[in-house]
Amino acid sequence: MSRNTGPVWRISRRLNFSILETGEELVKRPYIPGQHGSPNKRIKQSNYGLQKAEKQKIRHMYGLSEKQFYNTYLKAAKMHGVTGTNLLVLLESRLDNLVYRLGFAITRRQARQLVNHGHILVDGKKVDIPSYRVKPGQTIEVKEKSRNLALVNEALEANVAIKDYVTVDKENKKGTYVRLPERNELNTEVNELLVIEYYNR
Repeated sequence: MSRNTGPVWRISRRLNFSILETGEELVKRPYIPGQHGSPNKRIKQSNYGLQKAEKQKIRHMYGLSEKQFYNTYLKAAKMHGVTGTNLLVLLESRLDNLVYRLGFAITRRQARQLVNHGHILVDGKKVDIPSYRVKPGQTIEVKEKSRNLALVNEALEANVAIKDYVTVDKENKKGTYVRLPERNELNTEVNELLVIEYYNR
């Protein structure tokens, strides 16, 4: 299955989970899309269904394809520590995600586009691979020629997703990935243990 490029709000309603982490997708119609998506209809899921839904939540939130997500899980399983937490930390360490966390983009999709189009530098060098794994201590900045982009300025004003494990110099559009995030700093609505169960079944 390839990376989804369709409507994010529809996926959020299907999973009953805010992929954008703002909750706005579920405010108007907090029930599944389609003719059978009655707000009064109760849907019973099997254990497998719950595990798969949890995987889809995290996968869509970070914008990965099925293959990318599974490969990230395999890396997390080989690391020391708790596999579920390792998985989330690896996803948070992706360059496109950190561009979003630094506030240079309003959504991860927008961040991915900035990286793909060569607007982002890591330690002064252009990196156009969204999956590039950033290490603590590395600096991320918007290329000098791209610092007047309207979407970057709008995102910095919106200040939507900046976390404590990054520092941002908004004036120079530059930031640092200070440290690896703690589990309690990440999305508390996802249960990564169900994802581990899904792959270990």
